[in-house]
Amino acid sequence: MRNINEDTITQAVIAAMMDCRNPRLLTVMTSLVQHLHSFAREVNLTEAEWETAIRFLTETGHITDDKRQEFILLSDTLGLSTLVTAQNNAKPTACTESTVFGPFFVEGAPELPLGSDIANGACGEPCFVSARVRGLDGQPVAGAAVDVWQSDDEGHYDVQIPCASGEHTHRARARFHTNAQGCVNFRSIVAVPYPIPHDGPVGRMLEALGRHPWRPAHLHFMIVAPGYERLITHVFRDGGPYLDSDAVFGVRSTLVADWARHEAGAAPDGTHSEVPFYTLDYDFVLNPAAVGEVQA
Repeated sequence: MRNINEDTITQAVIAAMMDCRNPRLLTVMTSLVQHLHSFAREVNLTEAEWETAIRFLTETGHITDDKRQEFILLSDTLGLSTLVTAQNNAKPTACTESTVFGPFFVEGAPELPLGSDIANGACGEPCFVSARVRGLDGQPVAGAAVDVWQSDDEGHYDVQIPCASGEHTHRARARFHTNAQGCVNFRSIVAVPYPIPHDGPVGRMLEALGRHPWRPAHLHFMIVAPGYERLITHVFRDGGPYLDSDAVFGVRSTLVADWARHEAGAAPDGTHSEVPFYTLDYDFVLNPAAVGEVQA
């Protein structure tokens, strides 16, 4: 591999990988090298630009921790997350569409009984959510695990809020299981628009590109049930800003729903609300899993 130049480097790198024993890894890496080299040639990448890119990726790694995933933000804002989600989640049109996972999911959210208040101190106007989970045949899906998470009224997820005790406190986040009728209901807070974290390298990138960091108001759901494909999606609040300019390109028209406002009075759970409240009602339709498919 002596005397390699700009015309021979690509094939030299590919040839160096020929002993790879993982066929899929070899396919992915061969294509990656080809596209990276083609990109550098196409834009005539300078050494200074290469160094800037290395610093950017290094800063992205440094700011990433167990509470903040800057690489997911980078993937989201470049549209890669939406691309991968779309090409891996083709479904019949009657099924609920998937969208991006986002960086704020937390394993081990508290499992609560139906009707629980998941806010747990998160600030925001009260909202009562009622949802049904069914299959393509219209039959209810009982026992489905439904993870839900959202930001508070100030646009913060619980993992973004420092905790004096050092132990994470779950707020506006929980897991439920659907009942025999495939239903799940809970109390939370109204979803509001919020900016993705933009005090790091991804935020600086957006500013340099003349882009804003805002996401439209939404509620995250992940639904897992035996015999069905896992569904990762949002439900977006109709009428708010940024539905047509989501910083992470996640909005689907079929996922936009109405949050109905009600004056103070009798709430859906039988209690009396001293303040105005909102209700959200939504149906999820799961796609049957392929025979032999293992659920995540």
